[in-house]
Amino acid sequence: MTRFAHFVLAGLLFGYAPLMSANNQLPEIGTAGASALSIDKEIIYGNAYMRIIRASSRMTNDPVLSEYVTELGNHLVAKADLVRTPFNFFLVTDNEINAAAFLGGYVKIHTGLFLYADTESEFASVIAHEIAHVTQRHIARSIENQAAAQNLSMAGMLGSLLLGIANPVAGIAALQATMAAGVQNSINYTRANEFEADRIGLRTLANAGYDPIGMGNFFGKLSEKYRYASKPPQMLITHPLPETRVSEARARANQYPNRYVAPSLSFQFAKSRIIVRHGTLSPSEALEHYNRVIKRKEYRIEDAALYGKALALFGMGKYKESKTIVDGLATRHPDNLFVIDTQTDIDLAMKNYQPAIKRLQVAQTRYPNNQVIVLNLAHAFSENGQFEEGAKLLDRYLRERPNDALAWGELSRSQRRLKNMAASHTARAEYLSLHSDYRRAIDELHSAYNLTENNLEQARIQARIEQFKAAEQELESLN
Repeated sequence: MTRFAHFVLAGLLFGYAPLMSANNQLPEIGTAGASALSIDKEIIYGNAYMRIIRASSRMTNDPVLSEYVTELGNHLVAKADLVRTPFNFFLVTDNEINAAAFLGGYVKIHTGLFLYADTESEFASVIAHEIAHVTQRHIARSIENQAAAQNLSMAGMLGSLLLGIANPVAGIAALQATMAAGVQNSINYTRANEFEADRIGLRTLANAGYDPIGMGNFFGKLSEKYRYASKPPQMLITHPLPETRVSEARARANQYPNRYVAPSLSFQFAKSRIIVRHGTLSPSEALEHYNRVIKRKEYRIEDAALYGKALALFGMGKYKESKTIVDGLATRHPDNLFVIDTQTDIDLAMKNYQPAIKRLQVAQTRYPNNQVIVLNLAHAFSENGQFEEGAKLLDRYLRERPNDALAWGELSRSQRRLKNMAASHTARAEYLSLHSDYRRAIDELHSAYNLTENNLEQARIQARIEQFKAAEQELESLN
């Protein structure tokens, strides 16, 4: 029973079983899930999910990688049909090959997915597949179907799912307490979802300018590698790959005109960054790896291998050697965010604050209110003792991007260094609220209130306290 409950919890949240039919004319049934779980409710549960994930998972707090997956994901969404919700793409540091969609347009991507995809088209094919799960409302339909089959309330099912994110053992127990048999019904229902996500995801992939053969190639590699594995990756548990699914993906791709897609520098940079900074290799092991790759020319883009070597050298504290490589990359790719970010890391490590600040200010004119540039510049200001400049920069940025937890944390630290303790507590409260830690967020606001003498500011803080209390109650009601 425990294994069954775990399967259903994972399946409803993140994946679907395979389709055995070869019917390419299956109708799009993306509105069938609208009966009970409205779009507005999806977004509410999705927002709660994201706050819980921030607090309970190994989120990859790397603005450069976040910017990359967000840009790629949004490019795919722009070419997708039936988009009803905002989309949010985020990374979790996990070498397991996986990606997962949830209600409200949230798509989680494991860093391990980068390590196994050879091209950006392969990587994008997985994201396009997950986008299709959202646009076709597969998750909502699965939850509705499962709730109906087990005679559960929608609220009870969703509450168990959210509890399963925050506390998997408790979430499984909650499902066990309410669910009866019905495995075949669940599996048959979700096979159609997998087929539809492949078909629609492939169309989105091609419309976005990627090579449609990337989906079949990625599926084929996974199927071949783990064909006889006793413990396949989670992605193959929630997204099984029978031969029919692989062959159909390839057959559909062949219906599109042949397309040459040049290797993506940003994708290869992202892959190198994950190998060095978010993988299992130590900096010295990463350096050995990239020295070997460069010597044997085992790379798709040489500059991406050089970037990996520079990151490894930086991780070993060999800043001058790293700088020599990165300066060369900057000459060839002056506007690349991966390069600009690493230049900043090196300059700050070598206490070259002014060159870093000047470069970032120039970059800011090209990338206004960009997370990578703003957070790097704010950090450079802080390292140079320019806390007021950093605080002003972050304050402007957060007016447009109030859900950036990293920026709130940096602002709290800057205000503390300026001795603006009320402002520091307020920023810290926003940071905590984005991690669903409303109790501590309210405590921070009480501290800010007690340090404030301005009546208008006190009223604003009190209003925010009431908002956090309401949000805390709403989250508890969802669980």
